[in-house]
Parts: sequence; structure tokens; C-alpha cells
Amino acid sequence: MKQILDCTGMLCPEPVVHTKNALETLATGDTVLVIVDNGECKHNVERFAKNRDCTVKIQSVGDTFRLQITKGDEEKVAAPFTPEDYACELPTLELVYVIPSDTLGHGDEALGRILMQAFIKTIGEVSPLPQKILLYNSGVRLATGDSNLIEPLQELANKGVEILSCGTCLDFYNQKKELRVGDMTNMYNIVEAMAQATRTVNPC
Repeated sequence: MKQILDCTGMLCPEPVVHTKNALETLATGDTVLVIVDNGECKHNVERFAKNRDCTVKIQSVGDTFRLQITKGDEEKVAAPFTPEDYACELPTLELVYVIPSDTLGHGDEALGRILMQAFIKTIGEVSPLPQKILLYNSGVRLATGDSNLIEPLQELANKGVEILSCGTCLDFYNQKKELRVGDMTNMYNIVEAMAQATRTVNPC
């Protein structure tokens, strides 16, 4: 048996309450498809279901998340709510900055380099910090050779920001041996980081 529970437009903890009510009407092994439209609700419904010994499969469809929840232990599902069930916690923000150029914006290149310097130096002053900064194409020049952004990028790295430069791009610009801050990576890891990010920022 499978139920569909549309919780779009609801705020936490309402989807959790509806999910529990739906699960209590099902037999062990039956499923309910819970549809939510924000990351907070997705996170909290998933946490609740797993805490109640249910299995969860999540699919992103357009602007919604679809959680297919298979009922597990009957007693755990039927147990009264706890404060943890009602807690509305946001998942950790995975913020990634994507920088494919050593200039910022389109137009005069000299001005673009000045703007990029200001941009990199400002990242550390704004909250939240990104988890990763991805550099590719001419963006890798920011972390190589005698770039005047080595020091501010190193300061970001010291704060826990992962600086990753495309290896193919470093090779193309003959800068592989000139990498001064961060690590070299490949396109697979760059795409994976972008796909898994909660939010990406591309200033270029």
C-alpha cells in the first residue's frame, strides 16, 4: 500500500506531524510519499523517519523533494512525539564559490582584475564562508605564480575554506608547478562539488 502526502507550502514541524499520522495508518513495509518544497522540511521529515526505524529514499523533482518512506517498526512509529521530533533544524549550508576567470565581469580587463582582487579579499568578511572555492579556466591564475591574491586565498584556506584548482587548466596555462595555495583537482570533483552544493555563487 502506498499513500501520497502533499506537504508543499507547509512549515516545520507540520510535515513531520502529517508524516507520523500517515505512517500510523500503514502496515509495516508499506510506503508513504511525502512531498515538501524546502530543504528544512526535507531534512526534518527524513530525520524523523529514520529515527522511527523507517527507510527513506529522496528524489529532487523541480522545486520539490519527494521522500519515499517505508514503514519500519510499528512500536517506534506509534511512540509519542519527542522534543527532537519537533526540532526544526536546517541542514548545514554547503556554499560553493565557482570562479572560472581571473577577472570579474565583462568589459575592460584591467578593471576586471581590480574587481576580482576586491571580491576575493571581501569573501572572508561576509558570512557564511564558502566550504569550497572552485577555480577553473583562467581562474586558476588567482592561486598560482606571483598572483597578488595568494595571501587572501591562504587566509581563507586557514579558516577552513577548501581552495581547488582544475588540473587540466593548470596544465594548459603551464602553471602546475606554480600552484601556491590549495589543491589541484579534476573536472569530476568540480562537477560533483557543484551538484552537491546547497548553493553556488558564480561572480563572473
